Amino acid sequence: MQDRMWTFSNLLSLSRILLVAPLAYCLLADVADKRLWVALIIALAVLTDFLDGYFARKRHEVSELGKIIDPVADKIAVGATASLMVWIGDLPFWYFAFVVGRDILILLGGIYIRNKKMIIVQSNWPGKIAVNAIALVLLLSILRVEMLEEFRQVTIWASMVLMTLSFASYVQRLFIGHGLGKKVVS
Repeated sequence: MQDRMWTFSNLLSLSRILLVAPLAYCLLADVADKRLWVALIIALAVLTDFLDGYFARKRHEVSELGKIIDPVADKIAVGATASLMVWIGDLPFWYFAFVVGRDILILLGGIYIRNKKMIIVQSNWPGKIAVNAIALVLLLSILRVEMLEEFRQVTIWASMVLMTLSFASYVQRLFIGHGLGKKVVS
């Protein structure tokens, strides 16, 4: 396991944060085909989320820093995108609050465990699946395809179930699985 900062996989993770700027520009400025551009940026962000983990394992670039950057990049990109979509009226505020509230709780739990146990807990599959479900909600919400509206509504509720399950998985891993009374060495 390497601890280099500027690895290809870490740069891919950081790129998700950088993609928020063109996404915000496309959403807020008078840009031709803005919804299509935003959809492409969201799809690119999802692709970088897949590729950063793939390359980290393939190129032996898994690092403690990467374990932090990847989920933080997800949370920043999703939170910023969702807040912009609430601003323009494409996403309900209650959904945004659920997404961001869950992410804040996970982030605070991770910081607590890091400080208490000196370990960094890596993203898990339920969390990755939930982030992809959120991305699908964002994508369907920005595209506004009328015949997919019912599917978008189902996807919103399904993503909330997945977020709840992933949150429960994080709680189990962070507090029950690591046993706060025991010293764990990373």
